Amino acid sequence: MTYSNYLTFVWTWFVVGLITFVVLLFKTAPYGRHTRSDWGPLINNRLGWFVMEVTVLIVLSWYLIIYNEGVTWTELFLITPFYIHYLHRGLIYPFRIRTGIKKMPLVIALMAVFFNLINGSLFGLYFTFFADYSFSWLLDSRFAAGLFIFLLGAFINIKADNYLISLRKPGETSYKIPRGWLFEYVSSPNLLGEMIEWLGYAIITWSLPGFVFFAWTCFNLIPRALAHHRWYKEKFVEYPPQRKAFIPFAW
Repeated sequence: MTYSNYLTFVWTWFVVGLITFVVLLFKTAPYGRHTRSDWGPLINNRLGWFVMEVTVLIVLSWYLIIYNEGVTWTELFLITPFYIHYLHRGLIYPFRIRTGIKKMPLVIALMAVFFNLINGSLFGLYFTFFADYSFSWLLDSRFAAGLFIFLLGAFINIKADNYLISLRKPGETSYKIPRGWLFEYVSSPNLLGEMIEWLGYAIITWSLPGFVFFAWTCFNLIPRALAHHRWYKEKFVEYPPQRKAFIPFAW
């Protein structure tokens, strides 16, 4: 693949994300608390999460194994935060959530698999063919700032997920109003944390695919956060009115 073809691929993916964002503002994706049975066959929730998130690791690993001669140790180091995030999301998180017998539409899982096939290729092609980082990049202030932002986002994301998991006792599947910490300010600090995380990764790599991936994260999670916020307000009359969807004091 030439670099011009790669740029076409990346910008096309960005436009698809922008269209998806507009659609999701008006059509809530039916998984999690928004699951509906009219979207076709359902599969186990944990299985769905596992398959969705592991896909990107398989695809990226395939590129790195097949085209490993084009990857430096510095680039492998830059890929590591990406791997750590998805190892957690694919191999740890699905088996910690207390969803009981909850299911998700198969079509949603397949759409997410496609999403991660593209994202795995987005970074796989970049790091194996087009990235050109020297060791000095690890001493650059942008790398340091990006790593700090990534770790901050990961901390917020994981801590919020842990809190939400702890709200349910084993065997419970009902929802409760989260209270305390960032939940006093926003309905979805876990989603906010993930957006911060990928902003950090975009800065770590200082690359077009990094920023397009961050944009796609926002395209997916902003509508999700808004849908969660509306759901909480509709389900719980006593839901704190001062809370925002995902940005404290703003939105």
